[in-house]
Amino acid sequence: QVQLVESGGGSVQAGGSLRLSCAASGRAFSPATMAWFRQAPGKEREFVAAIQWNGPTTYYSDSVKGRFTISRDNAKNTLYLQTNNLKPEDTAVYYCAHARYFAIKTASRYDTWGQGTQVTVSS
Repeated sequence: QVQLVESGGGSVQAGGSLRLSCAASGRAFSPATMAWFRQAPGKEREFVAAIQWNGPTTYYSDSVKGRFTISRDNAKNTLYLQTNNLKPEDTAVYYCAHARYFAIKTASRYDTWGQGTQVTVSS
């Protein structure tokens, strides 16, 4: 099994920053890809960013490119999302996700999800 626990969410004003973390554990933790998705009220879950766990490649949605940075600490089994220049439209619950096989933005390719952390951006 894999357990994912997100933290770091909160309420900020537009232009602010937050650093989200996702701590992973479990003997089955063996990702090819880790990612962040988000879901706003009344909207479908959407891809934010992904990173290859054992390589340098990162992927971003157009809406966050240049403002968000995904990174990882393999030794700590922890995934991060640095969010800068936040906008009200970034308000959502942010989820981290584990994929045993290569994946980018297709949610169904991720086999384990965290419980989410709320990010609220006020104007």
